[in-house]
Amino acid sequence: MRVLLLMHSYLVPPEDVSDVNLVTVIWKTEYDVLSTLRDMGHEVYPLGVSNDLGVIKKAVVEWKPKIAFNLLEGFDEIGSFDHNLVAYLELLRLPYTGCNPRGLLLARDKALSKKLMTYHRIPVPGFVVFRKRRSMHIPRDFTFPMIVKSLTQDASIGISQASVVKSAEKLLERVTFIHRSIGTDAIAENYIAGRELYVGVLGNERLKVFPVWELAFRKMPRNVNRIATDRVKWSVKYQKKHGVMTDAAKNLPRGMGLKLQRLAKRVYQVLELSGYARIDFRLDEFGRVAVLEANPNPQIAYGEDFAESAEYAGLSYEELLRRLLSLGLRWKSDKSG
Repeated sequence: MRVLLLMHSYLVPPEDVSDVNLVTVIWKTEYDVLSTLRDMGHEVYPLGVSNDLGVIKKAVVEWKPKIAFNLLEGFDEIGSFDHNLVAYLELLRLPYTGCNPRGLLLARDKALSKKLMTYHRIPVPGFVVFRKRRSMHIPRDFTFPMIVKSLTQDASIGISQASVVKSAEKLLERVTFIHRSIGTDAIAENYIAGRELYVGVLGNERLKVFPVWELAFRKMPRNVNRIATDRVKWSVKYQKKHGVMTDAAKNLPRGMGLKLQRLAKRVYQVLELSGYARIDFRLDEFGRVAVLEANPNPQIAYGEDFAESAEYAGLSYEELLRRLLSLGLRWKSDKSG
């Protein structure tokens, strides 16, 4: 069928890829999805989008695609506009892959999503939000260490070793960095030392959960925090140097794998997600679990943790993309109809 492949304008793969390293290019995800869909027999139109929704409408009117495969993580370089873009696809009556607008909105705000999870008795780290252009007050019950993040940015933007703070002075310093450098509000959460675990979820109403995956740091010095920093996530050189990799989680406490999968399903449902998502957890040395966040529309390049965990569960990369297309075609934005 005709598939409109939506991606950021600077991530459109070139026609000739013979002279590039397909493992390290920044448009690896876009190339993997584009080439695989074509190999599966679909007619694919890759469309780069920057700050003009008109190009999408033009492609829909003139090319008449059956569905949009959505790889956009925002609009006009603003991540929090991702739900608006998907809502626009719904206004055009064009089916799309991935999460619906409401789920994107609820998951994007780390504080809002944690409040919803707390209401439903899902364990999350304690947290406090520091808004831009407001006085920064540290609550009396605040306990260190904390980790400071952007309230709404994902993909580890703004996260480094300096994000873990152990004093009020360092906390305020890092919050100021988020405000000025990232340009968003900041959230400080209780830092949980332990294992970083992921569970992939696929589906709309009927959900399939993948095996528990783990972010491992095999060569990292002991005095370095095991967190998914910007370099851990995106620097291939840094990953090789410190033995950073993801793989199926091993030696989990008895029953923990099933517990995490059930928790992942609950988070997915509470935040009203659809399509696919990755739920991130921390497991401390005492076997206590906390949900860090939910990531709708996670990275799906071939060889990344979501696709790898899907393959471990028996879904080839081709079958994973086929499922995403099928879920997109079946999703109904108006569930009352």
